[in-house]
Amino acid sequence: MHAVRLGVLDVGSNTVHLLVVDAHRGAHPTPMSSEKSVLRLAEQLDGAGLLTRAGADQLVRTVAATKASAARLGCEDLMAFATSAVREAGNSAEVLERVRSETGVDLEVLSGEDEARYTFLAVRRWYGWSAGRLLCLDIGGGSLELAVGVDEEPEQACSLPLGAGRLTRTRFRHDPPSRSEVAGTAEWLDEQLAPVAKKLRRVGPPDRVVATSKTFRTLARLTGAAPSSAGPRARRVLTQAGLRQLTGFISRMSAHDLAELEGVGASRAHQLVAGALVAEATMRALSLGELEICPWALREGVILRRLDHTDGPDDGAEPGAAPARGRRPGDTGRTGRHGARWS
Repeated sequence: MHAVRLGVLDVGSNTVHLLVVDAHRGAHPTPMSSEKSVLRLAEQLDGAGLLTRAGADQLVRTVAATKASAARLGCEDLMAFATSAVREAGNSAEVLERVRSETGVDLEVLSGEDEARYTFLAVRRWYGWSAGRLLCLDIGGGSLELAVGVDEEPEQACSLPLGAGRLTRTRFRHDPPSRSEVAGTAEWLDEQLAPVAKKLRRVGPPDRVVATSKTFRTLARLTGAAPSSAGPRARRVLTQAGLRQLTGFISRMSAHDLAELEGVGASRAHQLVAGALVAEATMRALSLGELEICPWALREGVILRRLDHTDGPDDGAEPGAAPARGRRPGDTGRTGRHGARWS
């Protein structure tokens, strides 16, 4: 069966990430290359909520360079999407048009709900049907995604504007944050998460609780989980007790000192405390004592959905798809949703 080399371009709140895999329908996607550029787009929104000219310039340059990398690496298709930073920019339509006209890459802006759904699909494929009802959590730079279900399509999928970067910008004025900022943020998070927790409980208790993406991986590593060198199949967990102890420790450290800890990237160190508070509040709201860390997340979900929509083993495109110049990631049937939305 013919393997297709696919590129996934993920324009997030913190980074622009190109993941290249070799895959075909029914097969495990094999990572071939990964490139990241730190843009911090969410920090380049002005007081009116518009992405600045400098931010847009940097985005265009980075997308162009990433497209060139994908071509150099032999990608037959480039799926490109953007998440909360671009989604919430008041001038997103203008920025997206500029990216398209200057680079030829069509960025699809995913809704928060679609982020949750794609990530849930990746987690389901990783753990399989034996995992039963899955509860999936994902803390990004701009939003928190939650999804639960027994199938590949979640029964409930939700996105809340509780990302680690967003909370760092809006809740903290000091580095390290003051005790009152930490306590006030924790109390506020409890209030924000209470309605979501109520909805999730109506679905029924999960058989397995899983968290994905960089924030949760970092928190797990700092509480003793295996390092990345142990490989993606090493079992990694994050306990509520360990997280509570870690939060108390790191909340007294400056971003500079946090960046010196093993497993903490310099580009995300400043938002680690906020991420820990979101993780702890989520586990508290849902009465979770422990969760597992899944190596697959949103990008893998986009790849898997793309492969699901191939016509056959030698078909490299979805039905009706645009040429591989940077097309949209998948057939979701959902567009442009903001805030907390449940399917």
